[in-house]
Amino acid sequence: MQWYVDLVMAYPILTAMVQFALLGTLGDMIASWIIKKKVFIPYTPVEVLLKFAEWAFLAVLIKYAFTGYKGFVTGLVEAGLLPELTNFTKAFAISAAMNLQFGVLLVLLHRLLDNLIARKDNWANIQKGFYSLIWFWLPAHTVTFMLPKPYQIGLAALWSVVLGVILGFYNKRSQE
Repeated sequence: MQWYVDLVMAYPILTAMVQFALLGTLGDMIASWIIKKKVFIPYTPVEVLLKFAEWAFLAVLIKYAFTGYKGFVTGLVEAGLLPELTNFTKAFAISAAMNLQFGVLLVLLHRLLDNLIARKDNWANIQKGFYSLIWFWLPAHTVTFMLPKPYQIGLAALWSVVLGVILGFYNKRSQE
């Protein structure tokens, strides 16, 4: 895995974009496959390219948020506004700060971009996206921030696939 670490360290933004473009789009497709009970390409080729672009753009924001919220939590500890933290409590604090602040913006922006790509105005069930910040992303990113830095964005992109599977099954059940 040293090649992966070297690549991520040399090209942090580009590798974040590629990982999220591929895995985020795959998560969207899996959710669609589960809901519609068929394996097919749920998007036109243009929509697939737009999904890649959407996820690549979101990856840049996520990469900057990962760095910024680590600094935020470190700053709070240094200012005495948080106690000294263990690896777990620091990971939890970063995850909580990021998901409860930046996560709200990301959910809204992600839905807006999905709507633009689909040429729809669908804000139904947006609260599910907000709830996912608590029940999914808070624990998922706590695990993510416990890993060495070179693996964090890759795992975050992989979590997008996991959430796609979970939401696909959940949305399938709610339509039945």
